[in-house]
Amino acid sequence: MVKEVKYLAEFHKELKNDQSNLIMWCGPCKQITQFFESLPGTCPNVVFLKVNVNEAENVDQHCEFRAMPTFAFYRNWQKVQSTPGGTFLGVALLAKRLRTIRV
Repeated sequence: MVKEVKYLAEFHKELKNDQSNLIMWCGPCKQITQFFESLPGTCPNVVFLKVNVNEAENVDQHCEFRAMPTFAFYRNWQKVQSTPGGTFLGVALLAKRLRTIRV
């Protein structure tokens, strides 16, 4: 399941979960929605968050997103990887990497 984050406090709450790996999705990427929403089923040890930067600007600024959409992977409060752009290949490569990470 993909969780939508609207406030920086929600984002921080998710990061505080020691067992969490996070990937965040920024708003206006309509063509990749279905693919992105299928990823939780392939990566059960990962928490997926969707951030609409029009509604959650403080999260956008905190994470320093420069392009929309941006897919970012966090572990233990640290950004491990960030993939800007809505290409299936970029997201698929990130998902492949996520599958190899053990919690």
